[in-house]
Amino acid sequence: MPLFPVEDHQLEAVVALVNRAYRGTEGWTHEAAFLDGQRTDIETLRADRAGNREARLLSLREGPDQPLWGVVWLEPSDDDLWYLGMLTVRPDIQDQQLGRLLLAEAETFAFARGARRMRMTVLNLRTPLIAWYERRGYHRTGETQPFPYEDSRFGAPR
Repeated sequence: MPLFPVEDHQLEAVVALVNRAYRGTEGWTHEAAFLDGQRTDIETLRADRAGNREARLLSLREGPDQPLWGVVWLEPSDDDLWYLGMLTVRPDIQDQQLGRLLLAEAETFAFARGARRMRMTVLNLRTPLIAWYERRGYHRTGETQPFPYEDSRFGAPR
């Protein structure tokens, strides 16, 4: 299933989906036990896209004008290294292995554009999600970053 680029007029639906999946309590993985507040907003997405013209916000759905099933942010960061972020699947359909499909399609997209390695950041408290990525072949690097407490765009720690 191909990924479709997210257009500006679809950002409101992306924000609703991402905030529902990350900060709601539906689905098997979310951050609601760790963080309050929104995960993203339209202004942040627009600024992120404007700040890196090579980054792509892609969606998983049946067709270009169909409802979103999931989204992913992809961004080249080095010669062969791409950043994968905001991998999101609608919570009510997370049991249909769409996360696996979205991840595989995102990797295919990046690899077709020169990626040989993928990088991501995951809250260390999200052990089930980290285990899920490890089952998909990802490895912990041991690198850690402090949580950006001063930046409310990332939520308020509980």
